[in-house]
Amino acid sequence: MFKFKWLIAASFFFVIGVHPCFADDLAKIVGTWKVVSFETEYQATGAREAIMGKNPAGNSIYTPEGRMMVLITGEGRKRATTDQDRAGLWRSMLAYSGTYRLEGDKHITNIDASSIPEWAGTERVTFFRIDGDRFQYTTPWMDAPLHPERGKMRTVVMWERVK
Repeated sequence: MFKFKWLIAASFFFVIGVHPCFADDLAKIVGTWKVVSFETEYQATGAREAIMGKNPAGNSIYTPEGRMMVLITGEGRKRATTDQDRAGLWRSMLAYSGTYRLEGDKHITNIDASSIPEWAGTERVTFFRIDGDRFQYTTPWMDAPLHPERGKMRTVVMWERVK
């Protein structure tokens, strides 16, 4: 029993000692970030498309307690006057919230609410990089839902820290 307790204690300190970057990245991500760009990249050609326009609006907020929220709206949104206009506004926004954790270069969100209903209750994994006041996350490659003829795509979102 005595050896087992020491094994657990040693394992705990090994994990903490080997992965100090996780704590550093967690501290670096906490705060409010403004969206700079939201692009779709196509694997076959490397072409990028600014599907929310060249100047999207929105923020992501990360708390030290492990909660986060994202709201991104497309460039040039106008007040809706018809039901068709309102449907178009839904297609030009993305919002979700949940808990998050960082594992190496993975940013993992357990989504509890989303403007995309099928995301609620799921775990979303993206890859992230923080460079000073810039934070980028990239989705894994996936089939292009709006343009299946273009093959695989991923989304690349760039954020800048709000000061």
